[in-house]
Amino acid sequence: MPKQVDHRERRETIARALWRVVEQRGVVHLTMREVAQEAGISLGQLQHYFGSREAMLSFAMDFASEQASSRIGQGLAELGDRPHPRDVLRVMLTEMLPLHADARATSRMSAAFVLEALHNESFHARARDGMVQGRAMVEQLVRQAIADGHIDPDRDPVAETSLLLALTGFTTLIELEVIEPRDVLAAVDQYLDRLFTADDRHTGGGRSDAA
Repeated sequence: MPKQVDHRERRETIARALWRVVEQRGVVHLTMREVAQEAGISLGQLQHYFGSREAMLSFAMDFASEQASSRIGQGLAELGDRPHPRDVLRVMLTEMLPLHADARATSRMSAAFVLEALHNESFHARARDGMVQGRAMVEQLVRQAIADGHIDPDRDPVAETSLLLALTGFTTLIELEVIEPRDVLAAVDQYLDRLFTADDRHTGGGRSDAA
């Protein structure tokens, strides 16, 4: 019997090839022909799975988001039952930074998608919706931490959410080798230490040394 092709698996293979093109050669080379060559298939085979560059890029972005969510989920699972909100936020923030190969690939994919979204209404709406949802998740964590007494009640949850997400701006500095990853982690930890109350940190809110 002829071997059956797993279409989802083939699409994921193409998506990973697209990530490599973006990571190694830049957005300027993000064409269907370049991706097909990187994936080791013909352009016709690639077009069987994706009818357009837009469809290919959309799937690659969705897949990148899934992989990032999976890494965050794994990191949270390693914290055990009822993890401290400080540790939860640290996992979420550090997995959004290009601190290891997988995160770097998805981070660069996200950057490429944002560049496309600036000139594509459909991409713009999807990128914005994803960021709004991510921001809402962080804000919910901050509000709950305030309610539970982990963060001073005088803190503004909206402003604190903005400041936490601003830490992901270290991405550019890491990519251009302006700052070392260890210094980024130190800055993230120092900010979280300042956000969470001193008494709370002394009773179980201490940081994990793992990135």
